[in-house]
Amino acid sequence: MAGPSAVDGPGGLGTDPEVAAVVVTYNSARHVGDLLDSLPAAFGDVTYRAVVVDNGSTDETVALLRARDDCTVVESVNDGYGAGMNRAVRHAPRAGTILVLNPDALLDPEAVPRMLRVLRRPGVGIVAPRTREADGRLSPTLRRTPTVARVGGLSFTRIPWFAERIDDPRAYTAERAVDWAVGSIWLLSRECFDTLGGFDESYFLYSEETDFALRARDAGWATVYTPLAGGMHIGGGSGTSHETHTMQMLNRVRLVRRRSGTPAAWVYFAGTLLIELRRAVLGHRASWPTLRALVRPALRPAVLGASDAVLPR
Repeated sequence: MAGPSAVDGPGGLGTDPEVAAVVVTYNSARHVGDLLDSLPAAFGDVTYRAVVVDNGSTDETVALLRARDDCTVVESVNDGYGAGMNRAVRHAPRAGTILVLNPDALLDPEAVPRMLRVLRRPGVGIVAPRTREADGRLSPTLRRTPTVARVGGLSFTRIPWFAERIDDPRAYTAERAVDWAVGSIWLLSRECFDTLGGFDESYFLYSEETDFALRARDAGWATVYTPLAGGMHIGGGSGTSHETHTMQMLNRVRLVRRRSGTPAAWVYFAGTLLIELRRAVLGHRASWPTLRALVRPALRPAVLGASDAVLPR
């Protein structure tokens, strides 16, 4: 592990920072340096320390990080995104607030103080900023709770009953509470994080942020979106593959089963099969191996621990 390199702002290294900024990398050499470069302006006068957990990168990520003096580096095996985040928090100073960041994100100047003002309100556990794509377009990061009716991905209808993703640009013009938001940039209450026991590591990759936000809501913590703070999420910073697409589909079925029960999960599972079949026929190459893994549990990624039954647990 690198030494306790940090950026503390006012107060120096001898005091705990206000915020622990945590990042999990995996072959993120192209992006993570730009993220770290954006943090001083994003924090302004707010004190912070950055902890980066590397999940077994095979590119130059670790070398790049170790050449810097503005983050603590923790090298790890790849036991999943949620496990990496939990590890980063354990290695971070005891700050009252946690900033969760994807390595391919960037923060706008003063983003953190603006999110902090929202997080400090009673009952708020998670704050998500307005996020844009690399080309400057609005990134539709707000979501509704996954349900059987929303399995079809009919967000284009803008009918809440069928649409999990919130696409209407008008929904992003004002502050609002949401069921959950994409976790590329999240400001978390440490109390909320500790109450929930961190991220559920069994998901390995995908759905852990959905699960966290919904469990937070169950426990009385709101997820609030604010357009007054901004950032960019490039996306795909750690790469995509047939396997990651399969994990995404399986984990959504697991989430529905854990929250809504087995009958609802069977309906969601059947809907997922139909959707993946349609995608495969239309040329989405990752959907063929996903279909095979859905019907043949032995073909599922072993890291999920979901190969013992057709309906994943």
